[in-house]
Amino acid sequence: MTLTRRALAALASATALVLLAASPAVAAATPPPNSMASLGDSITRGFNACGWYSDCTSRSFSTGDYSSVNSHYLRIRVVNPNIQGRNYNDAKTGAKSADMYGQAGSAVSQGVEYVTMLIGANDACTSSESTMTSVATFRANIDSALNRIKAGLPNARVAVISIPDIYRLWYVGQGSSSARTAWSLFGICQSMLANPTSTSQTDVDRRARVRQRVIDFNTQLAQACAVYGANCDFDDNAVFNYPFALNQVSTWDYFHPNTSGQAVLASISYANGFGW
Repeated sequence: MTLTRRALAALASATALVLLAASPAVAAATPPPNSMASLGDSITRGFNACGWYSDCTSRSFSTGDYSSVNSHYLRIRVVNPNIQGRNYNDAKTGAKSADMYGQAGSAVSQGVEYVTMLIGANDACTSSESTMTSVATFRANIDSALNRIKAGLPNARVAVISIPDIYRLWYVGQGSSSARTAWSLFGICQSMLANPTSTSQTDVDRRARVRQRVIDFNTQLAQACAVYGANCDFDDNAVFNYPFALNQVSTWDYFHPNTSGQAVLASISYANGFGW
């Protein structure tokens, strides 16, 4: 009996030590942010999600307040009502990676605790393959923006979201006459979407190269986030890998996410981020 009691006492002491050791980690868990800002392009602005060729920030996957989209902002507000009204959409329709430094400055001036960044579609979706942003320039632009955030908001969390697979857009839309008409009429993403029904090797190879450029951009986003440190989270290509359907993009341009697409984008990017 004596040995058994001693063993039990030792076990109890060890358990207590384990619990004590675990306590600081629990206490150090990051609370949900009290404010947030979104950086990016027309996707983050909710372009064409509710109006003809116009921004619709209420339906932004990041900072919008439209209930059916259930943005990052609304998900955070459920667990932290203090974020109410402190959701800043600093994205600009047409923005490229070169614009991220300026948008980062806006987020810094707002003093936010959480930042989302989704950028790069316009660096690949250009008038032709030759006018795409180079990988080196893209990385330099991203580093510049992240460095500005880190210097001005050292404690903020940054969610870097992968660029959607624009090759997937060509794949699901090529058979739609409406999509093909919109792409041609409005000159949308011609680096990828020009001659959408062509099976010539020239066009097949071009599409593959443009897709590879997006993959290379996403690799740079992941690496830049890793260099940033623990406060930065990359979605591990979750958005890029999502097989979105044609009915999740606007029927006005067959390019931008509609309300359903924004909802999916919100769900995937949030689940693969900090997930407060």
